[in-house]
Amino acid sequence: MPFAPNPLPDSLGGQFSVRDAASQGATRRRMRANDLAIPFRGTRRTAKFTGQRAIEAAEDKAAYSEFRQKRQAHIDDARVYSTIMPPDSFFCAATAAVVGYALPVTTPTDLQVAVIAPQRAPRAKGIRGRKVAAHLATVTEISGLRMTTPANTWAMLARELTLRELVEIGDAVVRVPRDDFGRQHPELAHATIAELAAEVSCGPRPPSTSKLRAALELICVGSSSVLETDFRLDAAAAGLPEPVLDMEIRDQRGRLLGISELVYPQYRIVVEIEGDHHRTSRQQWNRDLDKYNDYAEAGWDVVRVTSLHINGSHPDAVRRAAAALGRRGWTD
Repeated sequence: MPFAPNPLPDSLGGQFSVRDAASQGATRRRMRANDLAIPFRGTRRTAKFTGQRAIEAAEDKAAYSEFRQKRQAHIDDARVYSTIMPPDSFFCAATAAVVGYALPVTTPTDLQVAVIAPQRAPRAKGIRGRKVAAHLATVTEISGLRMTTPANTWAMLARELTLRELVEIGDAVVRVPRDDFGRQHPELAHATIAELAAEVSCGPRPPSTSKLRAALELICVGSSSVLETDFRLDAAAAGLPEPVLDMEIRDQRGRLLGISELVYPQYRIVVEIEGDHHRTSRQQWNRDLDKYNDYAEAGWDVVRVTSLHINGSHPDAVRRAAAALGRRGWTD
């Protein structure tokens, strides 16, 4: 009969450090049992925890499910590594962006972990260590994990992102969220443009300083997605007038008709970027129909585009917007 491992204390959860397990009575032999995985040296993860994550992944049929699964796996890795990470170390760059702030960056393969120079950066399988000058690192705690602040995370990402990607992340960092009733909550923004500027001015970050300065000039408050940022940048490059972002559209009596991402008030043109949920959600679909009907009755022209029109093989979102503006009297 195969060996049946002894149950682990419930207080350990699904992933833990070997040190914590030993303090609660688990033996070395128990830590070598084949029902435990070893995400990092000195840590363990139970088969039950891994199995539950696999079930959740299989049941996730929604759009962007792969992105969510990778992000959750990275969060799990960060949490288990935090049980053994050096006390003065902290998560940074893409790991901080993904784990702490759900920013739209590609989930890295390895955890990105930093220390203040001249300490030695951690080196281990699954860990990408980094030394940072003290004046270039600002650390906070999010859900029990030490990591760089949102503005500091943005600045650190400059080393590995293109200028456009840096603007996309910057827009996400300074975005002012709205609640279900459409009310803005500036206090919930990750950071302000002034805080990003402070990161740029706190000292040179070779070779990233010039890229950070260029990105700072392009970042705007009001963009709620990468697609909106991409359209805005492409439209500016094409010479279109600057749109108002995240604008409330009202009728002559002041009644709120809707909130739109990109608006040209002078020409009464609205650009709506529609994700897949606009098609798959019946509630969203009906809400859109009512809003666009109200817009039309109030004299607004709506240009509806998708990701394919912005970043597809033959993007024409800017051309569509320019044509609509031209019909309303705009000349380039």
